[in-house]
Amino acid sequence: MPIIQVHHLVKEFRRPRRFGGRLGGLRTLFTQQYDTTLAVDDVSFSIDEGELIGYLGSNGAGKSTTIKMLSGILVPTGGEVRVGGLVPWEQREQNALQIGVVFGQRTQLWWDLPLEDSLRLIGKLYRVDAARYARAHERLVELLGLEPFLRTPVRQLSLGQRMRGDLAAAMLYEPRILYLDEPTVGLDIVAKERMRQFVEETNRERGTTIMLTTHDLADVERLCKRIIFIDKGRVLYDGSVTELKRRYAPWRMLEVTLAGETEDAVPPLGLPGAAIIEQGAAKLSIRFDPALIAVADLITVVIARHPVSDISIVEPDLEGVVREIVEAGEVRS
Repeated sequence: MPIIQVHHLVKEFRRPRRFGGRLGGLRTLFTQQYDTTLAVDDVSFSIDEGELIGYLGSNGAGKSTTIKMLSGILVPTGGEVRVGGLVPWEQREQNALQIGVVFGQRTQLWWDLPLEDSLRLIGKLYRVDAARYARAHERLVELLGLEPFLRTPVRQLSLGQRMRGDLAAAMLYEPRILYLDEPTVGLDIVAKERMRQFVEETNRERGTTIMLTTHDLADVERLCKRIIFIDKGRVLYDGSVTELKRRYAPWRMLEVTLAGETEDAVPPLGLPGAAIIEQGAAKLSIRFDPALIAVADLITVVIARHPVSDISIVEPDLEGVVREIVEAGEVRS
């Protein structure tokens, strides 16, 4: 059953039109003319309880604006939203108790207080009783590895440590829904991996519904089975990662390492849906369409023709697919 329902959501931002010239500032101050930016344009989707979805798009596509409306920070210009049965901007306090939010570039921690004190204050704000707080605190400290810097002022934490602290703060009161807006931006490889592990385990073990916006497509490929792709405020795609790759990157690569070097040109394979696109002294790169030729059949033919020491299959990456969508401005059916 959907825990998040969005129907024909619209958000416009209006600002006074600016005028140049000698008296431009005065005209801008008193103008009744406005420039309108359509940040979210007729967006509709639903998310079932326990889903972990990627909400993707380029800068300015409307991702963060959508999250802010779902969390009750912004009021939409039009459309309907229900989050856990509540209208977020009308029932802000009740909605806040059922959601956790992490913005990659902002923190909800107190800058001058030790992380431990910030977590304790957040527990008080969300009316978490002592037993529940102790249980959640112990679990989060262990999962996120917070113990070494629990008593360090937030201003002295590294970006990765602060992000882990923000995740703990967002999950301390055990919300049903977690919004993550660019949670791994600026993090090193080790910090990113710890964040991914936490998100994956939180969704799997606790059934928390998670909506993830990110530019790091490795996050999406690792964590999400479903993605919603938004561009210029409109939803272009809502479906599985596998289906999106099928539409935009049906090809796979078979990388073959030969047992011995050869300078002779390798003859064409003569197989439907398969072609040699690169040949080295001891390597072949074969592009093939698994819908036209089975991997096992292709490997059998290659091994019969050439002495082979190693074979690997390379899947298309999501980054190339997303680049194609942005350039085309639409999703193929």
